[in-house]
Amino acid sequence: MKKKMTSVDDREFKFSVSPSESGERLDIFLSKKGVFVTRSQVKRAIDEGQVRVNGAEPKPACRLKMGDMIIVRRGEPKECDLAPEEIPLDIIYEDSHILVVNKPYGMVVHPAGGNRSGTLVNALLFHCGDLSGIGGVKRPGIVHRLDKDTSGLMVVAKSDEAHIGLARQFKEHLVKKTYRVIVHGDMKEEEGIIDLSIGRHPVDRKKMSTNSRRGKESLTRWRVEERYNIATLLSVRIETGRTHQIRVHLNAIGYPVVGDAVYGNSKKRIEAVKDNVRRVALRKMRRQALHSSKFCFHHPITGDLMEFSSPLPDDMAQVCHELRNRG
Repeated sequence: MKKKMTSVDDREFKFSVSPSESGERLDIFLSKKGVFVTRSQVKRAIDEGQVRVNGAEPKPACRLKMGDMIIVRRGEPKECDLAPEEIPLDIIYEDSHILVVNKPYGMVVHPAGGNRSGTLVNALLFHCGDLSGIGGVKRPGIVHRLDKDTSGLMVVAKSDEAHIGLARQFKEHLVKKTYRVIVHGDMKEEEGIIDLSIGRHPVDRKKMSTNSRRGKESLTRWRVEERYNIATLLSVRIETGRTHQIRVHLNAIGYPVVGDAVYGNSKKRIEAVKDNVRRVALRKMRRQALHSSKFCFHHPITGDLMEFSSPLPDDMAQVCHELRNRG
């Protein structure tokens, strides 16, 4: 059982190694205690002298013994070097610890590479005052992501405690996420499960694949909501959170996401549609037709069950409407 002592500034933690934890590596031990979110953050804290074992500076790989006393004194988070930007946000819920936002398609979640502005993080930095510093930098706690061209619900941590609590729920697959997606083709069954491991594509390292030699277990559940003959509207629930999981899984079983420019050659499929009205309707989908529609988790501080939903965005709703009317 872990023992934790919190200092006045809530940045000091103390642990004693139990008999069952004896022999464990320090970095693995700390990653289980909830003080840090990732192993890389644990290593950085050790390298920066924020961790002591029996009063001495340890190595990340040092083996612990029963009764060892570990003290973590997290440093004050640095100011973020990203610029706050006054970008409108569709905020569904907010309190002092978390924020739930309905992300539009076309918005990148986190600055990286050529995207240093116009991101969700830039917008959140402008909107929020007190932010999570769990990664050593004051910024919104991004504990999960949506692709640039996927729309819908996301939860963001505003405090360190919330960040740790949410990260634990994601790691233990306690967060329930449901998506709505339009796929090419008429699904043969009414519902099903896709149980295929996902890893990096063996040739194109920017893509994911079910044919990877080092794939991780991935599970996707789908159910038909509406049929349009050449396309199907699905409700999809993911049990795991692999990169591009829904898009990769649906493409692997022969029903790629409409508008997906990476998996399934959607553009070619659209142009092959013989019915002109349906073809024109599908052309209006200028991004992958994928929307995070329902979100369910426990509040990381209060423990209350939090459930949120978001309707289909206008572009997906319009395509469904036109395909439906064509009958």
